Formats: sequence, structure tokens, C-alpha cells
Amino acid sequence: MASIQIKDMSVSYNKGKSYVLDKLNLDIKDGEFCVFLGPSGCGKSTAMHCIAGLLHPASGEIRFGDTVMTRAGAKGRDKIFVPPQERNIAMVFQEYALYPNMTVRENMSFALKTKKAPKDEIEKRVSYMAQMLSIEQLLDRRPAELSGGQRQRVALGRALVRDPQVFLLDEPLGNLDAKLRDQVRYELKKIQLQLGITTIYVTHDQTEAMTMADHIVLMKDGHIMQQGTPNELYDHPENEFVAGFLGTPQINIFSCEVRDDVLDAGDFRLRIPQELRASLAPYAGKRVDLGIRPSDFELASSQENAIAAHVDSIEPLGDAYLIYVRIGEKVVVFKYTGEHAPQDRELLLTANMKKLHLFDPQTQERINQ
Repeated sequence: MASIQIKDMSVSYNKGKSYVLDKLNLDIKDGEFCVFLGPSGCGKSTAMHCIAGLLHPASGEIRFGDTVMTRAGAKGRDKIFVPPQERNIAMVFQEYALYPNMTVRENMSFALKTKKAPKDEIEKRVSYMAQMLSIEQLLDRRPAELSGGQRQRVALGRALVRDPQVFLLDEPLGNLDAKLRDQVRYELKKIQLQLGITTIYVTHDQTEAMTMADHIVLMKDGHIMQQGTPNELYDHPENEFVAGFLGTPQINIFSCEVRDDVLDAGDFRLRIPQELRASLAPYAGKRVDLGIRPSDFELASSQENAIAAHVDSIEPLGDAYLIYVRIGEKVVVFKYTGEHAPQDRELLLTANMKKLHLFDPQTQERINQ
């Protein structure tokens, strides 16, 4: 297994006129499950392909442990590029890419046979991985006889049976239905923990990132917007993009004026908690963006810090309700966890004052630390 270090890595497809990745710096610990998360076109798959050796960065360095795999932008002897087949990696893509004329057993053992591994070792590894993935009863079937979830397990097994030092997965669950995706996601995380393989997983699905990752790298336009544990990114977003990208439904954002000890949004006013006053002092008389997550609203028990809201619609989730309310002209989502949805069309809400998120409207950076 190996840790991964990326230093000042940049990728350009038009000779430096613009960059898909711009000076990426990243440390992934040995055995860590790291998720590259972000919208389409943010550079997450490009970063993975550089780690795999499928792309040559314009500049920067990639290390597996103490070994340099890629060193670009240097001259002479300092320039290094280890080809993909020598990096001891395994990759799984959204498309299963199984050999249709081979059985599951033959698909899983193919890479080991090309390396001329002993027959008994091949059989041992294939049997062990098939048992771990619960596909031992499928070993003599061909891909056409398997369901989508079974094919994905075979693809995972074919990659893992090689005992790689780095495991790379590029949106591997995209072709599965929602229920099967949840099941395979759980199994994949369990296997990664058992094997301790350093894993990089690319996705645009925040649910996959939040439930599987030890370390999330949230990207936008070729830059890392924030990285850390799932809870760090959710509870303490460093900028408005991170706050808006993580969380379902999305965070509610209000433009407020800071006046004396009050956040004035026009349609409601919140008294600024004592612990936030120092952070907001430089913004006196100016506007800030206030973020309140749907789960951080609750029904008000008094008039203090109360927000008048008109109910537009209610969506039952089984264990909670999503209540869409109108505060002034703005539609806001409130996640209510009571047993029965409120019957009144006019509500008084309050926000959890310990979980307010405040951002500079110009820089989009977080204000309260």
C-alpha cells in the first residue's frame, strides 16, 4: 500500500493557454479512502488519470510513498514518468468492461495469468475475492448471465485480485439503480477497510462522498475548494460554494445587513450571538450572506428571533418532512422531523443560532471561524 503526494500539478490541453488543473497540492494517507468530488468539468477525473499515468501533467510531481511516479516541467534527468503498468494500480470505471467470452473466474484471473502467476496462487486469490464480494456462486457464469450489480462486483473483484497498492474508481456505481447503489457502496467501503488499500474514488454524488470518504477533496474549475473529513466540510464550509454543494436539500442563503447587534434580512431580523460579534465587527453597516441549512430551522416557541413563513408545499420523506415556505418573496426549505407535519399555513420559525454560516458576498469566503 502507499500514500500519495501531489505537488503543484497542472494540466493543460492547449499548451498553457488555460488549465484543466491548476497547481493542485494534495496528500492522501496510506490506506485512506479519498473521494474527489465536484460538478462535471471540475477536473476530478483528470486528476485521477494523472495519478494512474494515463495523462502527462504539464508541471508538478506525483509520489507513491517515497517513489516519484511523475515529475513534469523539469529538464534533463529530473524529468520522470513511470508508465501505468508499472505503478501497481487497479482501476474500475462506470462501464464494467468485462470480457464477454470469458467466465467470471476467467475475467478475474486474466491479469494474474498475463503476469504468469502460479496457478495455485491465482485460484487462492480469485476464491478469496469472490467470497469477499459474495459472487463465489457466479464464477462459472459469463457476463451476459449477470445483473448489473453482479457485473459491478466482478469488475471490482478483477481489479482487487491483483493486490494493487492504489485503487482508483471513476464513478463506478453510475449504472446501478438507487437501491443496488446503496448496497454496493456499503460493500465497497467494507472491503476497502478490510484490505486497507489506498483508494481514490471520483464522483459528483455528494451522498457517495459523505457516506464513504475518510477524506473529501471538493473541486471546482480545476482548483480544490476545500478538503477534509465529511463532517469538516459539512459543518464548517470554507466558502459559499462548499456550503451550497454539500447538503440535501441545499443550504438556504439570505442577504443580510449587519446593523448594531442584528442581522437584518429585510423580512426578518436575527440578534447576533455574542460569539459572532467579533467576526462581524468589520462588516458593520455592510451586507453579508447568511446560510441556514434546512435541518437547522425549527418551529419557534417564542417571538425572539422568530421568522414569519408561509407554507407553499410539503413533501413527506417517511421519517421527516420537507416544508417549502415563503419568507417574503424567497422560497426556503425547512426539514421538519416531527411525527406529523404542521397543519397551519402560517408558521413562526427560528434558526439554530449555533449553526449559522456567514460569508463575505464579494469573496464568498467564510466569515465566522
